[in-house]
Amino acid sequence: MATSAGEATLSGAQARWQIRPGLGGMTRLQRIEALQGYLFISPWVLGFLIFTLGPMLASFYYSFTLYNVQTAPRFTGLANYMFAFVDDDLFWVSVRRTLMWALMTVPLGMIGSLFAAILLNQKLKGVAIFRTCFFLPHLTPIVAAAILWMWILQPDIGILNNLLDQIGIRGPKWLQSIQWSMPALAMISLWTGIGGNKMLIFLAGLQAIPETLYEAADIDGASTWQKLIRITIPMISPSMFFNLVLGIIASFQVFSMAFVTTRGGPAYATYFYALHLYQQAFVSFDMGYGSALAWIFFVAVLVLTLAQLWLQKHWVYYEGAV
Repeated sequence: MATSAGEATLSGAQARWQIRPGLGGMTRLQRIEALQGYLFISPWVLGFLIFTLGPMLASFYYSFTLYNVQTAPRFTGLANYMFAFVDDDLFWVSVRRTLMWALMTVPLGMIGSLFAAILLNQKLKGVAIFRTCFFLPHLTPIVAAAILWMWILQPDIGILNNLLDQIGIRGPKWLQSIQWSMPALAMISLWTGIGGNKMLIFLAGLQAIPETLYEAADIDGASTWQKLIRITIPMISPSMFFNLVLGIIASFQVFSMAFVTTRGGPAYATYFYALHLYQQAFVSFDMGYGSALAWIFFVAVLVLTLAQLWLQKHWVYYEGAV
């Protein structure tokens, strides 16, 4: 009996220790759990402060300075931004090339990924193998894909032009041509991107559509096109919106493919904004101007994304939303 009474007293003391409020209205157990949470999240917080927020704040300061790495930064106010918009002709060239790239690749990538997802959503034998084959190009590193396609698109000994010669068509110079270099890069981008993450997101959206909607449409005599327009597209509109936002941001960031294949040429035909930023900051070492270009890019993408978030209410359907 004495042992039972002692255990009861001990358990009561432990309970009071756990629930007794301390500083800030938290019990000691809650403070220990909160401390453990802070310890677990601290590596990410430190990494964010050191490698993300810190460089962002530094680049924001450098964007108002004349800074070439070798000498101390000298404050110049808005001179870098004025130079970009008024005096830098290559700035507007890179903006036009980037917008052209976005208009070319985003719609084609969206349509191609949706079409691939619809094909792979069919209930066929071996569909998992087809899904793997579609996704494999996306796993290819962008540099490896660029080098592979440089060989395929080589004007004289490339596979594609040799195949065109077999049917009596003289192939263009592709990456060496002012007219064809941009379409050639778009072809490489679509080859690596159509079967990638966008397709998987569309596929997940398609599989979430209730079969009862299609059964009701069949009873009403709806055609395949009507089911696509009236059921499939509205039901996967959140997936379309998500892919659209990420696709536009990714298209504005195009760099690696053009850097490996064309270096912005020929005659600035593929001179994208990220290439211009790289040229100014890491080739000419004009870090002040490069930082200004980076912040112009950041603000432009932010405004465009916010505009898409505002416009989504007019065409995106969320099931259960009032």
